[in-house]
Amino acid sequence: MSNTITDSIIIDASNHILGRLASFIAKKLLQGYRVFVVNAEKAVVSCTSRQSIVEEWKSFIEVGRYRAGPLHYRRPDRILRRVVRGMLPYRTEKGRRAYKRLKVYIGFPEELKGCSILEVPEAKSDKLRCRFITLAELAESIGWKCGGED
Repeated sequence: MSNTITDSIIIDASNHILGRLASFIAKKLLQGYRVFVVNAEKAVVSCTSRQSIVEEWKSFIEVGRYRAGPLHYRRPDRILRRVVRGMLPYRTEKGRRAYKRLKVYIGFPEELKGCSILEVPEAKSDKLRCRFITLAELAESIGWKCGGED
């Protein structure tokens, strides 16, 4: 497939469940589409309580040494990108090529304004009957400084 604008999909992650959205994105990447995800910080993560999900992520981040790895991201766009990577056959050539076709943005970049945006109805957070927090709230509680780099 050639990389034209018709082969591209732009998805707004606002009010979408992180895991369901990531599986949809992974399927589209494996089909050969270029996927641009905007407003990554507004994706939601379901949890029983805010404190439980934050403690779970903090314990996950403490695994390993900061110099030797593994690398744990704190920015919302990087977290979403890593979740999608977990749903791809990343260790194969096909999976790596698919992963390179994914671009995730915090906010809405100027170059994508005016393009048609796709919403994923099966990933909307309206379906949730439990508590949830946004990816930005989660990222800030595990060490992301909004506005600065990692």
